[in-house]
Amino acid sequence: MKTAQDFLKEANEIVEKIDTLDAIKKHGSDATIFIDVRDSGDIQKTGTIKDALTIPRGFIEFAADDQTPYFNTKLNKNSEIILVCGAGGQAALSGKTLIEMGYNNVKNVGGIGDWEKNNGPMDK
Repeated sequence: MKTAQDFLKEANEIVEKIDTLDAIKKHGSDATIFIDVRDSGDIQKTGTIKDALTIPRGFIEFAADDQTPYFNTKLNKNSEIILVCGAGGQAALSGKTLIEMGYNNVKNVGGIGDWEKNNGPMDK
C-alpha cells in the first residue's frame, strides 16, 4: 500500500524543480505557461503569479486532455509549464500527471510564498 509520502517522493523524482529566481526570469515569455494548482479559496487569500492559469489539482487531467470538453486551449504539450502551489507538493503531483499525459517540459517552482518573497510578479 502506498502512502501520501510515497506518491510525493515519486512525483519529486520525475518533476524537475526550478529555482524561484530562475522561474521569475522566465515570467512573461510566450514559451512558458505558469499554472497555480491550488483551489480558488487559497488563491483568493494570497493572489497568484501574474497571468498564471488557475487549474486546481483535482481538475488538471480534464483541463490538460484535448479529448474532453474541459480542455484548456492555452495548454500546449511542447510549452514549458511551471507549476506552483502552497508549498510544492500539489505542484509536484500535478506535474507528474502532466508528464504522464505527454507534456514534455514540466517544472515545479514550489510554493507561492517563495515566489512572492522573491518579488515575482503577482496578481492580487
